[in-house]
Amino acid sequence: MTAHPSGLLTEAFEAQRDRLRAVAYRVLGSHADAEDVVQEAWMRLVRQDQTTIGNLAGWLTTVVGRISLDLLRSRRARPATDYEQQFANLVVTPDDDLSPDEQVALADSVGLALLIVLDSLTPSERLAFVLHDMFAVPFHDIGQILGKSADATKMIASRARRKVRATDRPAGSDREHRQVVQAFGAAALSGDFEALLRVLDPNVKLSVDTPDGMVVTLGATKVASGARMFSGKAARQRPVLVNGIPGHMSWRPDGSPLSVIAFTVAEGRIIGIHIVIDPAKLASIQLPAPA
Repeated sequence: MTAHPSGLLTEAFEAQRDRLRAVAYRVLGSHADAEDVVQEAWMRLVRQDQTTIGNLAGWLTTVVGRISLDLLRSRRARPATDYEQQFANLVVTPDDDLSPDEQVALADSVGLALLIVLDSLTPSERLAFVLHDMFAVPFHDIGQILGKSADATKMIASRARRKVRATDRPAGSDREHRQVVQAFGAAALSGDFEALLRVLDPNVKLSVDTPDGMVVTLGATKVASGARMFSGKAARQRPVLVNGIPGHMSWRPDGSPLSVIAFTVAEGRIIGIHIVIDPAKLASIQLPAPA
């Protein structure tokens, strides 16, 4: 790449900004983090000897990928990170026949459902899936970011793809999803630890939206142990769809909402559970009436 005067370098970078922002957002699920990553990529570009860059778009994609991967891994080390965008706008409907208006609302939430699934992937799986399947980055280039061979990277992306496709809700999958969710509920109510482990993915992520912020628990053993603590404590409940995802809602005896729970299911196991118990958040959502 020929060295650019600063004005031309800025122009060349700005031509890539929207794509880089899109990559970072899909990897990270946060608009704020995506903006930070793109800004950091710009700072690294300014410091880089431009004569060493053969393909600016490819170089920037690699840099954004590496920064995003580091951020994903740091989130795993600090699981209480608040994921800003995932449940910003919940659509909660009874789990039965939907009206045309409700169908439109759920259609608008499809992108959010994908973000939830992506967040259940490991950092390597998420990066490989987003870069290859969404932005057509070659496996060889992704492997350089991950420190893996192209074949190993292809296998990582394939694992991620299976999980994502399992949530596409093909014909018949709704019933299977509900069966998995029902099995979880029955095991939680009875305190059956082994039964809980059978329906939870080993890397399941539990996110609880509380008045004090997001509390995140990772791993089937920890999630199953926590689920048993709630056995027998549920008030009035009914099945619901949370942004099109199978879930439950519960109310206190006085009819006020207690919690909304969404389950993300892939390959017959629960890979994500999101619980909203924050009264302020619940009050901001249009919720169905108690069953």
